Amino acid sequence: MAMKKGPGPTEPLDPKVVRTLLDRLSSDDDFRDLFKRDAHAALVEAGWKAPDSAGAKLATSDQAAMSGGSCLQLAAGTQLASKEKIAQQRGKLEQTLNAIVNYGAPMELQADD
Repeated sequence: MAMKKGPGPTEPLDPKVVRTLLDRLSSDDDFRDLFKRDAHAALVEAGWKAPDSAGAKLATSDQAAMSGGSCLQLAAGTQLASKEKIAQQRGKLEQTLNAIVNYGAPMELQADD
């Protein structure tokens, strides 16, 4: 299981957001580029929303903090796994991402060097 990285959301990712995220990471080059640059923006595009308990009007920077800010962001120098690897590891990724609450990117999202 991934290690918690600090303050952030207290709710796991919605399964629908996880499915959309993985669908797009395994098929959409523009989305993959967005995810590599800004995982939070990719999560928002995949349907992530701040929980109702966070309040109705959050600034973009506050929303990034609610998604963990660096939640799922690949470490500098780390490559995103190929579309094929993400599709191949889909079941494991769904299980991992459905439980994630402010964690780093799972190994299955990282390319083998």
